[in-house]
Amino acid sequence: MLENRREHGGESFLSDIAYERLYEDITSGRLQPNERLIELDLARELGVSRAAIRNALIRLEQEGLVTREPNRGARVRLVSEEEAVEILEARMALECMAVRHAALKRTPEDVEELRALLSEMEQRLEEGDLLAASDVNGRFHRRLIEAADHATIARLLRMLNSQLIRFQYRTILAPGRPPRSFAEHQAILEAVAAKDPDRAEQAMRNHLSGVTEALRQAARVSS
Repeated sequence: MLENRREHGGESFLSDIAYERLYEDITSGRLQPNERLIELDLARELGVSRAAIRNALIRLEQEGLVTREPNRGARVRLVSEEEAVEILEARMALECMAVRHAALKRTPEDVEELRALLSEMEQRLEEGDLLAASDVNGRFHRRLIEAADHATIARLLRMLNSQLIRFQYRTILAPGRPPRSFAEHQAILEAVAAKDPDRAEQAMRNHLSGVTEALRQAARVSS
């Protein structure tokens, strides 16, 4: 199957393969900030041409995940704490808009799945597994975006969130933050379930304001 796709897709298909692999490696943390991305080594590792790697790196640069410098090659881009706060502020504007759409468009199945995620988050918090709770948090937000059914918002949020990967767990580890975060998610869910876009937007704004402030505090502690 893969060979057939290679034959029919050509270089474009190989560029997509390289892009998806590098995107996953960067957003999963396997490739660390400032790590060099050497085209020849990556081409050998992924079994594609250097041209495919180059095209993938261009796409990743456009998404803010890679930085490329003349005569120095490419690196995984390091996002500073200050920039992360700015990204969160931009994310807030988009997610507030998205949750309004979700409140208006949501189906009973959407609400059921969101409630299941919230229950899983509560269980992880009760177990003291904050990192697992943070992972469920991410799935909850992605499910809301799916319910919003807004392709442009989804695309922009995917790009912004991918740049926040190394800050993913910082806020949930802030003292007192887990129970507040859970209550904020409850408020978002209940507003969406009630099909109340104004209340849903306010609940999302309250939540992401709390996330942003927690990140600011973490940045002050680490500086």
